[in-house]
Amino acid sequence: MLLRFSKMHGLGNDFMVVDLLSQRLKLSTELIQSLANRHTGVGFDQLLIVEPPKSSQADFFYRIFNANGQEVEQCGNGARCVARFVVNHGFTAKRQIVMQTMNASLTMHVMDHDQVQVTFNPPKFSPIDIPLNMSEQQASYHLIIEQESLKVQALSVGNPHAVLFVDDADTADVARFGPLIESHSLFPEKVNAGFMQVMQRNEIKLRVFERHVGETNACGSGACAAVVAGIKSGVLDHEVRVHLRGGDLLVKWDGQDNSEIIQTGPAVWVFEGKIRL
Repeated sequence: MLLRFSKMHGLGNDFMVVDLLSQRLKLSTELIQSLANRHTGVGFDQLLIVEPPKSSQADFFYRIFNANGQEVEQCGNGARCVARFVVNHGFTAKRQIVMQTMNASLTMHVMDHDQVQVTFNPPKFSPIDIPLNMSEQQASYHLIIEQESLKVQALSVGNPHAVLFVDDADTADVARFGPLIESHSLFPEKVNAGFMQVMQRNEIKLRVFERHVGETNACGSGACAAVVAGIKSGVLDHEVRVHLRGGDLLVKWDGQDNSEIIQTGPAVWVFEGKIRL
């Protein structure tokens, strides 16, 4: 069979986007890994699958798979791309869309000039919600890694994040500490590790080592988590520009635990394709 797809990216975090609204596909780990291969397949950080909604309150349902075939809960850059995908392909005439994921409902506004605004659910901080192997919630957590003590803030923005404050994001040893934080015993489902440098109260630099993937050019959910962590620590204002290696995102949060997070950034088309399976 021929599978139609779009190749898209959000700040260099790249995706293969497939609709299962007008075509069918039987997913398997082996198939996803084959498609993800950058030499013999399409190549991507994540595969995004658009399906019919599972609730009358939503317009679509979408699923996220890392290149290793692991299904995950959230992807901020992917959310923006999916929103633009369904609008550009004519699956909806709306510019404001409600999209369900595995554990959340996101409101997305497709704007001009490739920009998409996504409203994420409020962050969660309790150990059971992140999740953490910890009985009580703390403002920060100390990880002992290779005889070093690292202080991180842990939270969920639909997926688990650990945010580490660093003096210089460019020189932070992400390759060394990223996988060690990701697989630390505190995090039973592993974690995305963010390395954040505060530049000003409204500006940060961020690198993210994504679980099951490694460091990517950008991580939309990681940007949300870092801004929330900075606001909770009292070092950031409520609207922050996040500089990632692939480009910039704007993140807003009013600091209230029950308040939604608003993120604005690009969703860029690369090409349309068909691949024979």
